[in-house]
Amino acid sequence: MPQGDKSKYTDKQERKADHIAEGYEERGVSEKEAERRAWATVNKDDGGGKAPGGSGRGKSTGHPAAHKGGEKGGKAAASRTAAQRSASARKAAATRKRNAEHHTRH
Repeated sequence: MPQGDKSKYTDKQERKADHIAEGYEERGVSEKEAERRAWATVNKDDGGGKAPGGSGRGKSTGHPAAHKGGEKGGKAAASRTAAQRSASARKAAATRKRNAEHHTRH
């Protein structure tokens, strides 16, 4: 299997890589670099592609890469003004109220 061949990855792994790459591209990373990082992340999470020998139930992953979210957070909120955060909080409260009304009526 030549280097870079993606035939041994599951559909789920490919979807995961696409999703990760999109996130990087939205943050201004080039398409090629986003793709490279995405597959590196999938490999780190899942331990690479499928082993030979057919199906069976897959091994679960600990999603180690997904746990970085908490470390990386905070920058977005910190760069917003108090007015923006307040507006966002009001909007969220209104949504929760609307959803609560929706769920209590049966």
